[in-house]
Amino acid sequence: MSAVLPDRYLKPEDLVTLLGLPSVETIYQWRRRGCGPRGFRVGRYVRFDPEDVRAWVESQMGGAA
Repeated sequence: MSAVLPDRYLKPEDLVTLLGLPSVETIYQWRRRGCGPRGFRVGRYVRFDPEDVRAWVESQMGGAA
C-alpha cells in the first residue's frame, strides 16, 4: 500500500479511496462474508484501525510477485 495511512480510525469511505474500490457497498459485502479487513463498531458506525488495514493488505499480497 503506497498511500500513507492516517493516525485515526478509518471510515468505510476512507477504505474506498485508499483501495480504489467501486463503492462503500463493497466494504459492507466483505464484512458480511468475513473476507475484508477487520473492523469494529462504534455505535452504529463501522471503523477500521489503519494497522489492521495494512496487515490485511499485506496478507492479500502474500503470494504476489
